[in-house]
Amino acid sequence: MLKNEMTPRVALKKITPDVSGAMGALHGAAVSAARDAKVEPELLELIRIRASQINGCAFCLDMHTKDARAQGESEQRVHALNAWQEAPFFSERERAALELTEAVTLVHDGRVPDAVYARAAEVFDEAQLAAVIWAATVINAYNRIAIATRMVPGVYQPVRKES
Repeated sequence: MLKNEMTPRVALKKITPDVSGAMGALHGAAVSAARDAKVEPELLELIRIRASQINGCAFCLDMHTKDARAQGESEQRVHALNAWQEAPFFSERERAALELTEAVTLVHDGRVPDAVYARAAEVFDEAQLAAVIWAATVINAYNRIAIATRMVPGVYQPVRKES
């Protein structure tokens, strides 16, 4: 990558703080909905990583792989996430969420197929299904923001869990 391709662009938080704040509020609401629906924070990180892999968002990959590891996710699963269909160490629930995340992320490739939605609906109740869809939607929006503004990966540090 050329040096000028790594140079950050417009600072959205500075130039459009109200819109950036609304995006943060959407993220917060989606996280709250997931918590209320008892969707595991670890699963949300897998969703965020997988969408970010598909979209090629280095900033979000850096952030969410660090967050996943801080929550106790294994290196093995993080590294295998790009090939989750072939990896034996993802649960049926995780597989359904990842498949739905891929369909939401690649919505231009045939929408969200009924079979994908049905598999997710078999393992998630309606509130959980809504939370998974929101998590996939929000990270896709953040990926687009980070890519469009060339947010530079590498400096993010997760908040450590208190013991």
